[in-house]
Formats: sequence, C-alpha cells, structure tokens
Amino acid sequence: MAELMTLTVRPRAEKGKGPCRRIRTSSLVPGIYYNKQGQNLPVQVEMLPLTKLYSKLGASRVFNLQVEQDGKVETLPVLFKNVQYDPIKSSPIHVDFYGVDLDRDIKVEVRVVVEGKAKGIILGGQLEIFRNSLEVVCKPLDVPQKIVIDVTDLDIGVNLHVADVKLPEGVRAVYDDNYAVVGVVAVESDEPKAEAESK
Repeated sequence: MAELMTLTVRPRAEKGKGPCRRIRTSSLVPGIYYNKQGQNLPVQVEMLPLTKLYSKLGASRVFNLQVEQDGKVETLPVLFKNVQYDPIKSSPIHVDFYGVDLDRDIKVEVRVVVEGKAKGIILGGQLEIFRNSLEVVCKPLDVPQKIVIDVTDLDIGVNLHVADVKLPEGVRAVYDDNYAVVGVVAVESDEPKAEAESK
C-alpha cells in the first residue's frame, strides 16, 4: 500500500467573510473539515501546498490531513469535498475536507482514460466517449487513480457498457441502467451528396 500524501492545516478561531478575506491576504486559504458525525472544524491551509496536492489527487483520492493544534498533531484521512476558486485570479478561496473511515466503503467519481485504437476507427468510424468518469464504490484506500478502458476490439456500431468495464479488485461501479461508456459510431459521408449535386 502506497503511503498517503499529507497536507498540514491549522485551526482558525475567527469565522465570517471579513476574517476569511484577511486570511487570504496572507497566502492562506480558509476551509472546513467535516466528519461523518456532522461535526466541523474551521481550518486554514497554505495556498501552494493545497493547489499542488489538489492538482495531483483531485476529488477522489484519499490523503492525510494533519491538524496542528496546541503543540499536538492529529492525522485524519480525508477527501477533497469542494474547492472554490476566485473567478478572476483562478486561485483557491475556500476548501472543504471530508473525513472518511478507511474501513468503510465510499462513493466517488473516477475519471475514465481510453487506450488503444478501435478497429472501428480503422474502418472509418469515430470514437465517442459518453462518460468521462464512473461512479464507483470501494474502500477509501482502494480508489483507483483512473479507470483505463481498452477500446481496441470495438467495431463500428458497438458500445462498451458500464457492466463490461473491468475494474480493480474491490471496486464496483454504481448504476441502475447499464449505460454506454464508450463506443464507435459510423461517420456519415458527404461524397454521395456531392456526386448527386454535380450531375
């Protein structure tokens, strides 16, 4: 098992828009840690480590949140619940962390990555990706970084459905309908139309 990445935060006593604005002028980002019991802890975190970690992990990978308070450090496994950005500066202005139990299943979205060249494309078809991510359920430490789908065998008019996607051990997809994830569609040609117009 790979060691979890770590982000250090400190509790913040003041709440409200005014104190949050003052925090941001110090290259800090206000945030809140939530746990499953409904409790929350206002925190603040340095902007650079936050942006670097979020770019690496996104919203579906677990990491350790280290809370430094009164000379003590508490380590909490969490997910990024939400990161809000300034629409002009594109810098984070608020972050929410969600505490998880490493022994209990969680539901997350994991991005889809397609590899291979579908034989339907060689025959003139076009690859269509219908879902860029899949909702899955698994233990927090089993969340895959990505779901890789090999489309090599897909012919024109053939779709790969969620039930047929190969997932890592301990990971299962969440769905009611067996929807299409990726497929190869026929490409309409303009040649016959052009020939008819020339006659």
